Parts: sequence; structure tokens; C-alpha cells
Amino acid sequence: MTNVERHDGRQGANIRRILRWGVIAGLLVLPAVAMQFTGEVNWTTLDFLFAGGVLIGAGLLYEVAASRISAPVYRTVVGLAVIALVLAVWAWAVA
Repeated sequence: MTNVERHDGRQGANIRRILRWGVIAGLLVLPAVAMQFTGEVNWTTLDFLFAGGVLIGAGLLYEVAASRISAPVYRTVVGLAVIALVLAVWAWAVA
């Protein structure tokens, strides 16, 4: 009898999930690192809390939406919409 492995895509999905949350963490760490090297980046605790809330909220929003959508094309559209929403909120906050 031949041992056949079954690939249902879960391994790739977990890697993509880890990558998404890693990017969010990296975006939050980036200003903290930049503050060590330049005076042009000067974030307060409130800035980090706001950025964390927006980015983590967007990540959770995508996770919930993607868990309910089976078609990869629609998940991609939702992902792009969440990114557009984050950029719009960020632009509003900076202005």
C-alpha cells in the first residue's frame, strides 16, 4: 500500500497568516527603530496605540472576513479593501 500525503492548503494558509501578522508587527516596530537613529521620527505612546489599534483592527477584520469567504479572488478583494481602509484612516489621522 502506498502512503499518499494529502495537501489541502492548510499549511500554506498558516504560513500566510503568520506572514500577515509579522508584517503588522514589523510596521509597528519600524517607527520605534527609526526613532533610535533619527530625530525626524518622534512618536508618542498615543501614536503607537493608535497605529496598533488601526493595524491590529484591520488584521482582525481581514481574519474574520477571510474565514467566511472561500473563493481566493474574493479574499484578495477584501484584503485590498482593508488596506484601502487603513490608508484612508491613516491619511485622515495625519491631516
